[in-house]
Amino acid sequence: MKFTLSLAMTPPGEILELAKEAEATGWDAIALPDSVFYPEHVSADYPYTADGKRFWEGDLPFVDPFISMPAIAAVTDSIPLYTNVYKVVLRQPLLVAKMLGSLAAMFEGRIGIGLGLSWIPEEFAWLGEQMRTRGKRLDEIIDILRVTMQPGWAEYHGDQYDFDRLMMSPAPTRPVPIYVGGHSDAALRRAATRGDGWIGANVAPPEIDELVTRLRAQLDAADRDVDGFEVKLTPLVLATPEAMGPVFDQGVTDVITVPWLYHGPGPFSLDEKVEHIHRFAGEVIGPLRAG
Repeated sequence: MKFTLSLAMTPPGEILELAKEAEATGWDAIALPDSVFYPEHVSADYPYTADGKRFWEGDLPFVDPFISMPAIAAVTDSIPLYTNVYKVVLRQPLLVAKMLGSLAAMFEGRIGIGLGLSWIPEEFAWLGEQMRTRGKRLDEIIDILRVTMQPGWAEYHGDQYDFDRLMMSPAPTRPVPIYVGGHSDAALRRAATRGDGWIGANVAPPEIDELVTRLRAQLDAADRDVDGFEVKLTPLVLATPEAMGPVFDQGVTDVITVPWLYHGPGPFSLDEKVEHIHRFAGEVIGPLRAG
């Protein structure tokens, strides 16, 4: 039973203070979002709302997670950090491996990465990447991250990426957990075959059963044990022990949430956000663990 504080759309000047408060009050991890830019006009629907529209404005801040994660790690003691989720298919995988491996080597055992596919055609077009190959490339990128973020020589020869023997140093001494995001059959299969866990977006309780059932079918097909496989998502339930408890019975292992959003759309001051971090820890996390 884990709880992750999401710092989505958080002003840069608040991130470190909120992270320290999360660690002090017993949260299990911190999740950092990813967005390169906000196209004024998008030629595709957002997949996680009923009307296909984005629920945030262009001026809401998304600090790059490879900037925020080392900053947070430097001012906290042990709380784990991961991305939710990083649009890795918009980037060159060897450069991502270098950044992630260096970060994980500096803060051993604290860094994970959630990976996903961008749904915005303009991101691919303007960053010079192919959208039609994104699924195949993500499969290979996960493999590349695993082979390059370990001591010694590595090489990779795939359909999308190809390189001869190379070495990246420093390398973390422990494997970096990789979580795969997405609700499609392909995403669940990718999580089951290549990931250490799965990340879902905003999900209501009836959908949780359906998604976890599909995920477990993919794990069975891949001959993977469900034990130790992380199921992370944001459940659309009330912030009470009575509402949150059954979510874990449904197979979720980690609730990702923004505690102040239970109390209205905001805006919220830094002091109010700190208060809601403490309040959620005291009213939800503590009682569930005690129970």
